[in-house]
Amino acid sequence: MPDLRGTGVSPGVGAGPVRMMGGSVPEPPPDERHGGDAAAERARAHEALHAVAADLEARGAKAGGAAQEVLAAQALMAGDPGLGELVDAKIDAGMAAARAVFEGFAGYRAALAGAGDYLAARVADLDDVRDRVVARLGDLPMPGVPASAEPFVLVARDLAPADTALLDPESVLAFVTEEGGPTSHTAILARAIGVPAVVACAGCTTLPEGSVILVDGGTGTVTVDPAPGDIAAADERTAARAAASAASGPGRTADGHEVPLLANIGGPRDIAAAVSVGAEGVGLYRTEFLFLDRAEPPTVVEQEAAYRAALDAFPAGPVVVRVLDAGADKPLAFLPPGDEPNPALGERGLRMLQRYPEVLADQLAALARAGETGSGELRVMAPMVADAADARYFADVCRAAGIASAGVMIEIPAAALRARDIAGEVDFFSLGTNDLAQYAFAADRELGALARLQDPWQPALLDLVATAATAAAGAGKGCGVCGEAAGDPALACVLVGLGASSLSMSPPSLPLVRAALAGHPLDACRRAAEAARAAGTPAAARTAARAHLSLLPSLGL
Repeated sequence: MPDLRGTGVSPGVGAGPVRMMGGSVPEPPPDERHGGDAAAERARAHEALHAVAADLEARGAKAGGAAQEVLAAQALMAGDPGLGELVDAKIDAGMAAARAVFEGFAGYRAALAGAGDYLAARVADLDDVRDRVVARLGDLPMPGVPASAEPFVLVARDLAPADTALLDPESVLAFVTEEGGPTSHTAILARAIGVPAVVACAGCTTLPEGSVILVDGGTGTVTVDPAPGDIAAADERTAARAAASAASGPGRTADGHEVPLLANIGGPRDIAAAVSVGAEGVGLYRTEFLFLDRAEPPTVVEQEAAYRAALDAFPAGPVVVRVLDAGADKPLAFLPPGDEPNPALGERGLRMLQRYPEVLADQLAALARAGETGSGELRVMAPMVADAADARYFADVCRAAGIASAGVMIEIPAAALRARDIAGEVDFFSLGTNDLAQYAFAADRELGALARLQDPWQPALLDLVATAATAAAGAGKGCGVCGEAAGDPALACVLVGLGASSLSMSPPSLPLVRAALAGHPLDACRRAAEAARAAGTPAAARTAARAHLSLLPSLGL
């Protein structure tokens, strides 16, 4: 069988026998009816929904980090009152609980999405919740990772976050999926736990069970029946990567150009992991964890304590906090959206906070108090800023609250193109490459069929990064990158060459990025950036850049 190619989303190499993901949960028969006791059937349905929500929350608590935020959002789906009402109505009409849940999710999608565009962003997550509830109601095997007496490579059509979050790197050497994209929840969690992974790999589910494959999570190559020499070379690369990961110290290029290496965190629970890998601060503090699964916003006192924990953990470094990014795929009970046929392009991020200024005011008050008493340098930024007017509004409310450093996320193409105007209003930029790619290419980050357009090596995306970074430098302002692109060691060098002043990533990615930067002078990073931008495709950009980053192979990268 010829080798396969997909999109590498988590660097590293793993080789072993193929084990296929457990079978899917069958669709309940359309004509399935209950025995006549609607109240008992409703109780069964709600028990299953609540049990699945509790299981997802428990898995998230066990996994921690980015996984906890993702699984908490899935648990909210299972516990949503609107879904429960849809299921109840179908049961009252005579439908059996399993079928009512199955159809209720279809109605839930329609209710949330209007024309349905919202659902494309989280279809795998929603289907996984639905299947877990249906399996529980039908006493069927729960979808999940197969058991194995030996380490293996997991192959699946797609992986739900609930399964990815608890993968054991000692058992699962790598995984390959037929669907998914480079910024899907599955890809993000793979990087967080350090498992080599390839997504959007057409044909992988036809691989024979037990056949040996070699997965390169950096290049996206899946080698079928690798030769012993291939596996030996992979082992050498793994050893080189382990040695490179042991390096410590601040981020800087080989000629001493400083590039602070920061961590993306989702709350106090992630601080220890960031400190353990030598993060110099926090480049993206996602505050949504404080607001999820609540009927009312958290109090100022509660928020202050969570923010101060990060400031005290990094007394010498910056702590960049993103204010609440609600809306689109993160609806909250106390921030009801308007009637939006396409919420991803609606009132999310700063737009939502402008509708509910009291929520923003309380968050800024908590941040200001934490900044006064905490040890680190507080910086606060707004998501979904489109133009200079948005930036001016946010800077004004921050300064009125007593916050000295106010910045913006550059994740809308218009903001990147007119970054010069925005730079005059705020103190810093932070580039969110995931959403910037999604909006620039009109390509949903969860759709495997569009994975090539979500590739962070897309030359057009690099052009937008360069435009924003150049504008920031011209205004004497910092321009960090906090998207998942920063965690790719080769691309990290390119981003520095484009003008990124800091890089923020999931903590497990930081050691290899540190090693890659330390091996190359700034001039080499700039040449790599120029070569990547001159290329016509992501693959060509990656190849062209690596030609100027000569130390990468010796680092196992």
